[in-house]
Amino acid sequence: MSAHDAPRAARGHGKGRPSSANRGGTPNPRGSRGKRSAGPQTGNTSGSYRGRPAQENSAHDKESRRNAKGRERNRKAVKDRVFSDAAPSQRARRADKARAVAYQVLLAVAHEDSYANLVLPKAIRTARLDARDAGFATELTYGTLRNQGTYDAILAHCVDRPVEKIGTKILLVLRLGVHQLMAMRVPDHAALNQTVALARSEIGIGPANFVNAVLRRVSERSPEEWHELIASQAPDELTRLALEKSHPAWVVRSFRQALAAHGRAPSEVEQLLEADNLSPVVNLVELPGLGTLDEARAAGASDGELVQGSALYASGDLARLETVRSGVVRAQDVGSQLVARALADAPLEGPDSRWLDLCAGPGGKAALLGALGAQRGATLVANESAEHRAELVRRSLAPLPEGTYTVLTGDGREIASTLSQQKKMPGSAEASALFDRVMVDVPCSGLGALRRRPEARWRKNPRDIAELLPLQLSLFQAAAEVTRPGGLIAYVTCSPHTAETQSIVHDILRKTDVTLLDSGAALTSVALTDDRGQSLLAGEKDPSFSPDGAGQGATTAQLWPHIHGTDAMFFALFRKN
Repeated sequence: MSAHDAPRAARGHGKGRPSSANRGGTPNPRGSRGKRSAGPQTGNTSGSYRGRPAQENSAHDKESRRNAKGRERNRKAVKDRVFSDAAPSQRARRADKARAVAYQVLLAVAHEDSYANLVLPKAIRTARLDARDAGFATELTYGTLRNQGTYDAILAHCVDRPVEKIGTKILLVLRLGVHQLMAMRVPDHAALNQTVALARSEIGIGPANFVNAVLRRVSERSPEEWHELIASQAPDELTRLALEKSHPAWVVRSFRQALAAHGRAPSEVEQLLEADNLSPVVNLVELPGLGTLDEARAAGASDGELVQGSALYASGDLARLETVRSGVVRAQDVGSQLVARALADAPLEGPDSRWLDLCAGPGGKAALLGALGAQRGATLVANESAEHRAELVRRSLAPLPEGTYTVLTGDGREIASTLSQQKKMPGSAEASALFDRVMVDVPCSGLGALRRRPEARWRKNPRDIAELLPLQLSLFQAAAEVTRPGGLIAYVTCSPHTAETQSIVHDILRKTDVTLLDSGAALTSVALTDDRGQSLLAGEKDPSFSPDGAGQGATTAQLWPHIHGTDAMFFALFRKN
């Protein structure tokens, strides 16, 4: 029996999981996923992995051993139980490649602090997965990472120890198995068989028996029953959302506060958390004057709905596109495209020939800025503090015309000193010349991009944000030091957290000689318009935000995954006094 019989297009993420497209073998005998039948307990559970209290288990076991006349049945009677269709000698001894790839990626994330979006494509190519298996491995990897919190809450009902006491490798395999049982169109017997095979081949026979026993306990309840159980045991609404939507409680709280601070209803937090758990569509951008999206369109991409020169791509490996390999078309979230264009197109009096990206790594916004500037005769300086990230910036800017950009390596807080050490900048300007437009895309918590980097939600904590705030303010102040009077500075962060957004804006206005402009209008002006000429971007302004020292009509702007379909980018545009 093949573990890949189901058509790839029919698989996906959803709770209903109709039986017409099951990965892993025969059609699902339960059809539309009603209450589960317990599989055989082949592992040695020793009473350790039961999801019910001991008395309830005892009653359940006695009831299950009695026939219709009330007599106790032989324990070996199996006619009402669901077994794998494969005989023991036919059961998988090694997991299929797609599941093995997902496991290896999760292991790299757990042990090496890797990012799945960087490791997974290489792992897929190394394993030579076809398009169908690559899609399965991708959903299995990202889905397991996103829903880790919920799955650990389920596993806590099925083991006799705290989940964190389970060995890392075993826990990763268990989470992969739970994701298949809870959220993929995989029959239970295939999910169990293949996950146990994965444990056997990657960890050992003993752990495989443990995995088998625990996952059979999980399979006794349907996804709906598990969610109902988790919700019923949550002590408060915040905890319920954290468990059901698989986010740390502190993130849920900060999102709710951010929505209110940015003029939205706190009740939207559930929609925001759900948007974080969706698989994002790949956004493409063409570098103006250098690339075109025609090849991507021919490969199935559709034009973007918010900003010109963008497209949505869901046709597999981007590396198959020559324009992507050459760098003139690249993957970039629409939110990042919008803030880069907003800075480039905002009205500016006086000279407009020198632009700076202060924190340029890995180079996506810098490349778009550089391309826009090159069309208007402006040169770009891209600075990055770490040499290995500066190299990424160089590669990103390589498609731009020679002489239109320079990449520097140095602490952004010391940009004035770094510039003074350069003999000449691009063109004829001296190194000490000031800049007309400056992008300050500060290092941040990354809470606005959790849908693209799901593992980040489990790595962050509130202390991380507190440690970043002085750095963020210092970087802006350094940028203001090298901006000419009347020049524009964009403060950008991929986070909606109020400490990293509005609180920083308050500090900037108190401690820096700048004026906040109408950032919402600047962002709206670069978005596409409808047939009536109205911007398609809506709900991004912060109408309730009026800090002291702001200009007339001043606003900041916050994008949202559940409203705009972008990362949660924050944008504040300032003019140097």
